[in-house]
Amino acid sequence: MAPSQDRNARALARAVRQELQALALWGVTEIPVAVGSPARAALKGLEQQVQACTRCPLYRTATQHVFGDGSPDAGLMFIGEAPGRDEDLQGKPFVGAAGKLLNKMIEAMGLKREEVYIANIIKHRPPANRLPEPDEVEACLPHLLAQIEAIQPTVLCTLGSVATRALLGPGLSILKIRGSRQEFQRIPLIPTFHPAYLLRNPDAKKLVWQDLKKVKALLSKHE
Repeated sequence: MAPSQDRNARALARAVRQELQALALWGVTEIPVAVGSPARAALKGLEQQVQACTRCPLYRTATQHVFGDGSPDAGLMFIGEAPGRDEDLQGKPFVGAAGKLLNKMIEAMGLKREEVYIANIIKHRPPANRLPEPDEVEACLPHLLAQIEAIQPTVLCTLGSVATRALLGPGLSILKIRGSRQEFQRIPLIPTFHPAYLLRNPDAKKLVWQDLKKVKALLSKHE
């Protein structure tokens, strides 16, 4: 086994072990059997935690949790801010108008939606699609960090200011750092505009395409 593969295997095993311990604390005694990668098994356990999560009040007003969507073995992980109305109803991230645009962005990169992984910082819809509050981000962020740990993506792409600030630090301006290579836990990260922003500002699509080409180049280096 190559050194990088060995590190990934150890990281995934650690993630699974941690999630099994966390599930036991939550009183979950039956673990669903998942066929495939250790990441898939870890994500199954994580979603059970999110489904039972009461760390912030958003679960009280949401229809259901919105965990994530895509391949557990994805090299590329997109991270948005929070579910909207359509996501809240369907239980999947990025399925409304912004989601359709994100699908086109992914296809323009020569990829399919099922080949990447898509998640949000917040797992329950904020009322009236308002921006998440700082305490809500703080409460929900551990779920996303565990998803990243399980998937071990090659590249991260944050969509919009909320996701970018949650991972890179408060006060950052997406206008200033979009398209620049950053790092989160030693994983290359490219911030770009949220698809919802592009729906309001279509002229910015050319800037996002420049960012996505950088993401694609980073992915190619690890193929």
